[in-house]
Amino acid sequence: MNVSTVPLLDVIRSLAFVGDLAMGQPTDHSPRAAWLAGQLARAAGADDIDCREATTVALLRWSGCTANAPEFAQLFGDDVSGRKALLAIQSPGSGFRSGTRHKGSAFLSLSRIHCEVAGDIAVQLGLDEATQFALRHLFESHDGSGAPDGLRGEQVPASVYMAALAGDLDIFNRLYGLEQACKLIGQRAGALYPQALASLVVAHASRWLMALDDDPTLSGPCSLDAAFADRTTSLEILAHVIDLKLPWMTGYSRAVAQLASNAALELGLGAPGQQKVYRAALIHGMGRAAVPNMIWETPGKLAESAWERVRLVPYWTGRAARQIGSLAGEAEIASYAYERPDGSGYFREARADGISIEGRILAAAAALAALRVARPWRDAFAEDAAGSLLMAEATAGRYDVDVVRALLNKARPVKGRVPTAPLTSLLSERERDVLRWISLGASNKVVAQKLSISPSTVRTHVESVFRKLECTTRAAATLKATQLGLL
Repeated sequence: MNVSTVPLLDVIRSLAFVGDLAMGQPTDHSPRAAWLAGQLARAAGADDIDCREATTVALLRWSGCTANAPEFAQLFGDDVSGRKALLAIQSPGSGFRSGTRHKGSAFLSLSRIHCEVAGDIAVQLGLDEATQFALRHLFESHDGSGAPDGLRGEQVPASVYMAALAGDLDIFNRLYGLEQACKLIGQRAGALYPQALASLVVAHASRWLMALDDDPTLSGPCSLDAAFADRTTSLEILAHVIDLKLPWMTGYSRAVAQLASNAALELGLGAPGQQKVYRAALIHGMGRAAVPNMIWETPGKLAESAWERVRLVPYWTGRAARQIGSLAGEAEIASYAYERPDGSGYFREARADGISIEGRILAAAAALAALRVARPWRDAFAEDAAGSLLMAEATAGRYDVDVVRALLNKARPVKGRVPTAPLTSLLSERERDVLRWISLGASNKVVAQKLSISPSTVRTHVESVFRKLECTTRAAATLKATQLGLL
């Protein structure tokens, strides 16, 4: 089995974990909503296929939210708290729509980005066409006031309604209690979702919530364990979704994984060790979703309160180990990405003896990959300068000297690491140049300046790239291009 091939359900659970962090929700929100959606599907008379769809859609409902984090940050400042507040709005219609009512076309544009990426994720995961369609229409409403296509009534997949109802029940019950949750669902019935489904939820809510609390393994009648048994997918998909949150992180997790894998080989780790460090590197940024973009974009020194949130990034990554099955060991290693042998790292402030060799490799690889790329607070370092700086840090005790030496020896790439060969014939060289810049968050005007071409020419190339990649947003183009090896 390829080292990046893992059980499909573990990647889906990981995407749900990242989505909950990005939405400011408890990390069991999406699994709970998926369980409730399955109960609703059964109560509505759904067969096994439709039940699986409802459960899957509820679990992946927030999978596209890293994609529009930059746009959310522009509108709300704190993209994580902004989303959390929208989900808590007590309105007769969508809280998302209500919360963006005075922000122009924000509801439509944010929905389009989210849904397009969620649908593309479903394609890459190999999910069926019905599930893909549902994830591309997550914010549609029964009365036609939703997005991105204004579908109404039976045009909207039942799984979309069920996921919305399950999510509302879990959130409103947690925030306001069962009685108020049922009242709010009743107010939204007929507008956001069908009256009949809302009535089913209200009728069974108390019993379902009690049963859910008694089923910590979430192994209800619509559990996905049996449905997705023996199905696998590429772990790189998760890495690319993680990196979408910050445009200047495009390809970062993949770069760290390759560096870490090369160093593991150079240091003589066996195949299991190389596999673990490679996978851990791909997912080490999971906890980053919990920190608002406004903090990551800060050009100067962080305030203490902001720094405390950054310190929790590896903590949240480690917490993911409780939910993601076969990747638990890798998540534990990944949570050491910012520990340092001298005890100056975070979140544990572990010292050398408490950090495994895989953890020390990951920490150094993450640092080297970051130094080589520009950040909002500094320019990129040239390769030699980055290596010299990292070695100086290692000599001072902040990284493992032997690991850094192995990294800088440029160990040959390990065959089989990249699942898809670059499709150089799909885009022209100039189109790839333009795509590379827009994937990093550059505007058409900035791209024109960087490439010494006119903004109208940039726009023509962007339209061509979108057409060839069959997408309409920067985030979707970035996700597809990274998966195809075009970036």
